[in-house]
Amino acid sequence: MSSQFFWRAGSILGATGLALGAYGSHGLVNIVGDNPTKLKNWATASHFQIIHGVTLLMLSSIPPSVRRIHPASKPLILTGTILFSGTIYLLTLQRERFRGIALLTPLGGLSMMAGWASLLL
Repeated sequence: MSSQFFWRAGSILGATGLALGAYGSHGLVNIVGDNPTKLKNWATASHFQIIHGVTLLMLSSIPPSVRRIHPASKPLILTGTILFSGTIYLLTLQRERFRGIALLTPLGGLSMMAGWASLLL
């Protein structure tokens, strides 16, 4: 996949992460009540989504002539962010309904870590 794809993906992650973070700060309480754990989990998901969106933007902007990025780095970071943050959002909203996907959260975290580690290669 091209750097343009990951640039766009990073942009989408950043924009939606910001929107979901704002919703978590101002409207989520109307859905989940004043549950501090759920509100904190949502904020964590939004935070990680924004950070990794910016990471994809940064990695996509490095020309190959300056630094070779391992080809697995960007796909691992993108996939991990979607799995990690996405499952947290769903579990925060309806834990019982989405209980079956709970194991995808740590897999998403491992994928993000693998993406970062692959930058060492």
